[in-house]
Amino acid sequence: MTMPVSAFAARRDALARTLVSEGGGVAVLFSGTEVMRNRDSDYPFRSDSYFHYLTGFPEPEAAMVLVAQAGETRSLLFCREKHEEREIWDGYRFGPAAAAERFGFDEAYPIGELDERVGGLLADRQVLAVPMARDDATDARVREWLSRVRAQARAGVTAPRRLLDICAPLDELRLVKDEHELKVMREAAQISAQAHRQAMRSTRPGRYEYEIEAELLHVFRHHGSPFPAYGSIVAGGANACVLHYRANDQALRDGDLLLIDAGCELENYASDITRTFPVNGRFSGPQRELYDVVLAANEAAIAAVRPGNDFDTPHQTALRILVQGLVDCGLLEGSVDGALESGAYRRFYMHRTSHWLGMDVHDCGDYRERGAPASGEPAWRVLRPGMVLTIEPGLYVRAADDIDERFHDIGIRVEDDVCVSAEGNEVLTGGVPKRAEEIEALMRD
Repeated sequence: MTMPVSAFAARRDALARTLVSEGGGVAVLFSGTEVMRNRDSDYPFRSDSYFHYLTGFPEPEAAMVLVAQAGETRSLLFCREKHEEREIWDGYRFGPAAAAERFGFDEAYPIGELDERVGGLLADRQVLAVPMARDDATDARVREWLSRVRAQARAGVTAPRRLLDICAPLDELRLVKDEHELKVMREAAQISAQAHRQAMRSTRPGRYEYEIEAELLHVFRHHGSPFPAYGSIVAGGANACVLHYRANDQALRDGDLLLIDAGCELENYASDITRTFPVNGRFSGPQRELYDVVLAANEAAIAAVRPGNDFDTPHQTALRILVQGLVDCGLLEGSVDGALESGAYRRFYMHRTSHWLGMDVHDCGDYRERGAPASGEPAWRVLRPGMVLTIEPGLYVRAADDIDERFHDIGIRVEDDVCVSAEGNEVLTGGVPKRAEEIEALMRD
């Protein structure tokens, strides 16, 4: 783990200040448990993002408790105890004592003591902050804690009067990345860029989509990524017109394009890159015509990522270029403004241009400002330094009788990860080519 313990402690302090501003109380988060894949085999464990954001603790069956009142802040970690036999089978466990020291907690206890201790900590507190409506098990546990405290009412003990969804203040904290987070995200993006370059070098007619996926996974793992940030999309030909194509089992054909949407995860932070390139190393005329439209939309939208612009500005910038391109090549009739107003473009471009990126590939954080306006919809979120978003315009032309055959089954998306900086923006994924001539040169070499 390269992120310092002090970074996690600073985040807990920020959450504590929020709790104090709400009147003081107790916050509880869980790491999650291992999930069975099939008989005697579990999926690889990955901590809940909110839990990891505040703790850095990597083990399942753990919980963080934060007590915050004016003049009092205590951080408690509950985790599995040391267990020699289980460690022989499953590997090292920190245990409470080592975990408290390693991860900077004031106190640590066995996970089996959580319910009893939380019940005591909630007495006479104003607020209980937990992830609300996330899963039935957590909701049932919260009811049990509150029932224990309410049972002491005749002794003069009061239970928390308010429940706070802990995800709301944490979403605000997570939306703006600190320098430690950006360092990890840059490295994740660099690894993913290397993987995409290797995929371009390895692609040729006759290979299968899964063979190219294997090239990606090899580079991810070789450079220390434990797994992809999401299911990789390796889509040749018409498969590229399926936005969430996952089969990755078809042969690559001469003359088709290959769309790859893939990124690694590193220290719980995601990268997210899409590139589209010709299987045989040379764009055809119609492919190049549409590709240059998507690339122009990508580059213009990136230029629109800067402090003071709102979240919707890159999308609107990309959208106008895409629609102009659709009109120019004859896939849409009429004017650009008419196509935008009618929504006719949605046949070929049916998703938005951006999403937040961070510990989750579709990261947390509101896209519009909070609070109801006097009239109309809430304003789009204003971009500020430290926010990270994707820029991913695309065009998807399915075969149809009313579509020029030259464009049948062409799916193109070009996606980069972009950090808002004080000066404008930083493209984290610039290490993989996207201009058509650069792609063709790489594949030739």
